[in-house]
Amino acid sequence: MRKKIVAGNWKMNFGLDETQDLISGLKKINKTSDAEVVIAPPFTNLFSAFEALKNTNISLAAQNMHESEKGAFTGEISAGMLKSIGVNTVILGHSERRAIFGEDENLLTEKVNMALKNDMRIIYCFGEELKDRNYGEHHEVVGKQIANTLYHLDAEAWKHIVLAYEPVWAIGTGETATPDQAQDMHSFVRKEVKHEYGAEVADNLSILYGGSVKPANANEIFSKEDVDGGLIGGASLKAEDFMAIVNAF
Repeated sequence: MRKKIVAGNWKMNFGLDETQDLISGLKKINKTSDAEVVIAPPFTNLFSAFEALKNTNISLAAQNMHESEKGAFTGEISAGMLKSIGVNTVILGHSERRAIFGEDENLLTEKVNMALKNDMRIIYCFGEELKDRNYGEHHEVVGKQIANTLYHLDAEAWKHIVLAYEPVWAIGTGETATPDQAQDMHSFVRKEVKHEYGAEVADNLSILYGGSVKPANANEIFSKEDVDGGLIGGASLKAEDFMAIVNAF
């Protein structure tokens, strides 16, 4: 049975005190679902978050990492550095990394390989822009984003992969794909993975939806057969909202 996951991507928000306050708030709220809870604070707060989350059922992810083991890469963070402070999951391929920082599929392939080399779990993001959907090319675009970056992996490696569908037109805009649109894409992706790797890999693959998920719409989105959770942006910055989404399962 595939895992249900709700991950909060804090992006470039919160200093140390705010991080501690939000984590304290999360710890106080009763979790009633069996979904795994993951939060991804900024790099500067990962270790303090790790310390604060000991003996809880909340785990940590990094928002990004460099594709090299080490070297003269001023300002970058390696997989080994993340592992050394207890971070075993990394978000890769987020649309903001692609659009703003120019990360392409060749670079993301290197990052995927490095994360797996360091035994890290990957939350791999993908999704179409509005023009792709308007032209009816959303399946083709998404299929290529996954194939070009992940299909060189063997089936065993997919045990460390979580996919996150984030329609670019629904990130930070207040717009949300309808539950049926989310289900359509998640079903398409699962079928593509099944064609490439077989039913066992596809059936055990968690596919998250990311794109303006809120407490008000989480239940309907998560009720869809192929939606296994969410990658949450803005709503993850408020403890009550985030845990309401977690408890929507």
